[in-house]
Amino acid sequence: MSLILFVILKIYIISIGLLIYGFTRIKKYQKTDLKPQTSFTIIVPFRNEKENLPNLLNSFSKLNYPTDLFEMILVDDNSNEKFHISHAAFHISQINNIRSSNSPKKDAITTAMQHVKTNWVITTDADCIMPENWLLTFDNYIQQNNVSMLAGAVSYKCENSFLHHFQQLDLTSLQGATIGSFGVKKAFMCNGANFAYKKLLFEKLNGFEDNNKIASGDDVFLLQKAANLFPDEVHYLKAKDAIVITKPTENWKSLFHQRVRWAAKTSSYQSNFGKFLGLTVFFGNLSFIIAFVFLLFGFWSWQLLIVYVAIKFFIDFILLYKTNQILTETRLRYLVLSSLFYPFFSTTVALYSLFGSYEWKDRRFEK
Repeated sequence: MSLILFVILKIYIISIGLLIYGFTRIKKYQKTDLKPQTSFTIIVPFRNEKENLPNLLNSFSKLNYPTDLFEMILVDDNSNEKFHISHAAFHISQINNIRSSNSPKKDAITTAMQHVKTNWVITTDADCIMPENWLLTFDNYIQQNNVSMLAGAVSYKCENSFLHHFQQLDLTSLQGATIGSFGVKKAFMCNGANFAYKKLLFEKLNGFEDNNKIASGDDVFLLQKAANLFPDEVHYLKAKDAIVITKPTENWKSLFHQRVRWAAKTSSYQSNFGKFLGLTVFFGNLSFIIAFVFLLFGFWSWQLLIVYVAIKFFIDFILLYKTNQILTETRLRYLVLSSLFYPFFSTTVALYSLFGSYEWKDRRFEK
């Protein structure tokens, strides 16, 4: 059994090492002085977000981008209380979601697409804040590259708590895996809070057809379709000026359900690389737990466990450190404690996602 654990660790190291290699292949992008040309429609599905939407709209009012080149569509997914739009310097429309599947968010984007008049669409979430050069950076990259889909980074605004910094480290690992997969031409993951694509591409891909029975995944399934059919036109925007800031969850229950929702779609990935990596990470974390059990029952010594844990920690740290340099201006917090706790949390999430239900926006969804 010890041999099996070290074989799993070897596969894990090779896989994470490949992501680190891919991460370095995606070059940092810095906007230039190109005159803005791209017209964008920003789609924001929301449900019961009256506290967050004013902050989102305020950040849009501060964007360094011509107001005649972007507009926003807010899609209300049956909120308990109607959100009223105050005066804004740019064009905003608000529509109601038309439900036609098991996925409220995919339905919201599909509904909004019927109203889009621009060539480019960007999706984001109601609890996000945009940096002032967000659209300008997307525009400059689009002008300089032959691209039809462009994924950007998302980071958290954290308070000084273990819960918040644990989420930041988890998100950092996901962002690192995302960038790394783009770098090795195996893109399988992105974040719908910062995701741009041409309306024409959405139509070519038949939108969310074939995966709208799964509640989440409006981002990854569309990405995987595009990466499979038009790999050269799917890029990652590795730029500090394009990082969207969002809020971490405020309690462990919400975090658990969020991660279960994210994990539940893994088995439906079109990307074999994504499935393989998901299994590798799962068994890498599971082997970490088994190693602790071996210690408790006297099968392993402290020395052997320390070697095992140190090797895994080192390869994880490299990817986390490189990604954190892109995402935030602060150092990694609670790294050791999070690294010890994460395998137990992540393995529980993965196993629960195979059979359990989860809550999302005051609704319960079955696997």
